[in-house]
Amino acid sequence: MNQRRANIFGLGLIGGSLAAALTARGWHVTGNDVQPNTEEEALRLGLVAARGIDPDAELSFVATPVSSVVDQVRRALETTRGLVTDVGGVKAHIVREITDPRFVAGHPMAGSELVGLAGADASLFEGAVWVLTPSEHTPDANFAHVAQIVKELGAEFVVLSAERHDQLVAIVSHLPHLTAATLMSLANDHAEEHVAVLRLAAGGFRDMTRVASGHPAIWLDVCKENREAIVGALDGMISGLQAMRAIVDEGRTDELQQRLQTARVARANLPGRVSNLLDVVEVRVPIPDRAGAAAEIFSLAAELGVNTANFEVAHSVEGDRGILVLVIDRASQDVFKGGLIARGFRPSIQQLT
Repeated sequence: MNQRRANIFGLGLIGGSLAAALTARGWHVTGNDVQPNTEEEALRLGLVAARGIDPDAELSFVATPVSSVVDQVRRALETTRGLVTDVGGVKAHIVREITDPRFVAGHPMAGSELVGLAGADASLFEGAVWVLTPSEHTPDANFAHVAQIVKELGAEFVVLSAERHDQLVAIVSHLPHLTAATLMSLANDHAEEHVAVLRLAAGGFRDMTRVASGHPAIWLDVCKENREAIVGALDGMISGLQAMRAIVDEGRTDELQQRLQTARVARANLPGRVSNLLDVVEVRVPIPDRAGAAAEIFSLAAELGVNTANFEVAHSVEGDRGILVLVIDRASQDVFKGGLIARGFRPSIQQLT
């Protein structure tokens, strides 16, 4: 059996972790970085098997800073024959610029306070959410191929449009980082007056500001490329804090309790991981002969909150079209089937025993 091959463009924390994860699964990984000494270090650590670019790689991952992703994706497309994906935290501008059908944009929601190869972790993506943002230029077969590799790395993939991704990560990722940095700065300002302030920092404060320990350089690019969505999220946060200020200032205890209880319930109801699913059904959906149909099905699943435990693309007996076979949470079968039918698909559901 031929060894599977991959390229990693950019050997930082995410690139190094991808190299480690693929190498641990038996892939031949070739790595390249703007810093030759980083390539040498990755080779010495056994994260990659070779330096440079492998033109025959099955898949190339671009794990460079957001501002350079477009150029590096083009470079990967020009120098290799396989598929290309990226891990950038902002997607809309990348998907607009790159229309090559071999490119499938993505973003693993994983990270660490560590920087560079020192933080490389082969298990970083296990149980993580990995967003894929295919466009109308993405063939279903290419999307499915990348999605399957994401699953092999232990991640749960979710399909969103690039624009929707950027709006959502502005709230769940970018805003928390900027909020933590602001809160940490506020505490630090007071610590200059009262040294005891930071010593009093308890678990809640440390948990909330943990993300502020991340490397600041990547956030310069993120805030530049996703400025509009981040500003909108900041406006919402400021409005919410102003409302909370008025409630506290005016002593509206009942309203304060209601808000805190609502937040508590919402926090408790954050979705769990798909890997924990035990009660499942199989959904089979013939894929219509139109571009992006498979991605549309997964996008619907994300919109409806349907957990997908597994999937495959099978051949149809009706011709050369495929059938998307998904294993989902049994409790979601009716809402998912209804959503598929409303969009013109013909799903069938089989109970698994």
